[in-house]
Amino acid sequence: MLSSRERAPRSRWAAAALALASVATGLSITVVAAPAASAAYPAGFKSVGYMPSWSGSVNSIQYSKLTHINYSFVLPNSNGTLQAVPDPGKLSSLVTQAHNNGVRVSLAIGGWNDGNDSAFEALASNASGRTTFVNSVVSVINQYNLDGVDIDWEYPDPGTSGDNFTALMGQLSTAMRSRGKLLTAAVVSGGSTANGVQPAVFGYVDWLNIMAYDGGTPHANYDWSIGTVNYWKSRGLPASKAVLGVPFYSRPNYYTYAQLVAMDPANANRDCTTVGGAQQCYNGLPTIRRKTQWAVANAGGIMNWELSQDTTGSTSLLSAIFEAAGGTNPTPPGRTGPITGIGGKCVDVASASTANGTAVQLWTCNGTDAQRWTVGSDSTIRALGKCMDVTSAGTANGVKIQLWDCNGTGAQSWQAQANGSLRNPASGRCLDATGPSSADGTRLQIWDCAATANQVWRLPA
Repeated sequence: MLSSRERAPRSRWAAAALALASVATGLSITVVAAPAASAAYPAGFKSVGYMPSWSGSVNSIQYSKLTHINYSFVLPNSNGTLQAVPDPGKLSSLVTQAHNNGVRVSLAIGGWNDGNDSAFEALASNASGRTTFVNSVVSVINQYNLDGVDIDWEYPDPGTSGDNFTALMGQLSTAMRSRGKLLTAAVVSGGSTANGVQPAVFGYVDWLNIMAYDGGTPHANYDWSIGTVNYWKSRGLPASKAVLGVPFYSRPNYYTYAQLVAMDPANANRDCTTVGGAQQCYNGLPTIRRKTQWAVANAGGIMNWELSQDTTGSTSLLSAIFEAAGGTNPTPPGRTGPITGIGGKCVDVASASTANGTAVQLWTCNGTDAQRWTVGSDSTIRALGKCMDVTSAGTANGVKIQLWDCNGTGAQSWQAQANGSLRNPASGRCLDATGPSSADGTRLQIWDCAATANQVWRLPA
């Protein structure tokens, strides 16, 4: 069974919390942010997302609904060295934002690569190649402050190739565990090819990411997918190390879930739809929830391929996983009270509404909960159980500020500056009162940082 990477075109390879300040009475007091708490899933449950180098923005990831991210992919060379990390700046930003949200990041090595696994076959076939590979992995982990490695050899064949894979994973396990790093692997859904991953490997890895997609009729249906995990468990894989993979895309063609929902919002609650006269099957919200509930009781977590294919808001598959697993986002410690700006007016949630998309504005201070903000140690600013958010993660001057479900993205990160401004690092712009105006109802936006009167804010003491 081929993985979803088969439909990742080769051209992909070619294309392919900070200090927080409190400003009061004109003085700046720096408070060092405590490490952010990760998403609170059931004990031991893993929510793993792959993030490709060639697609998606690290500023749009819902970090608060993940425990682990695998950055994809780096290719090995036949001598055991590694090819260059694609888009290293993206990886560095991913690691910073993930760690600020308590999420661990591994580097995924390999991938489908048009079915060419010759480099893995060669490097794993001798002790010298295996040692060079392990040293190369350790080096790149240290360079990018990574938390581990995910081996995506697609696929070691039964026999000699499987023996070599076992030897490689054993040596990697020793190197990773001695450094407190993770070792995982992506594996095929089943069939004879799966025998290339020998049971000895189960003891070497922290878990296996089981690619339970690109099979079944319809694609990745519930029964077939659960059967793939049970197959691995029947071979001796502990349930706690069995992470069920789910697709964020369709078959037979490769439409992303986000594309399908954009075509028709009702597609979010279906598993199949017709596009251009052909039936496309995927996993909608009900199936994702059902799989997650099964995984909580019978496996070690849920993995998705891949994060950039998801939507946001109420149709998000990642959100469905989080909610179905009973996840909770802990409220970070912080300072709570009004935030005042130009004209002494208060930052206010319009009509005290908790609906996503509600305007954030200036209003005469009135002591209501709509003006009670918590400036959190995770760089969020929260009111009424939701977060101050840059609409659609925009980065241009004039993008409006709204209230939205807290999701750990860069659109909800704010850094207090010594001059009294609040900077959104994802856009590089500052919180700004339009106009400038202090009239009731004045919308807040992002704008080039200038420390003018409409960009100076007094935070809770």
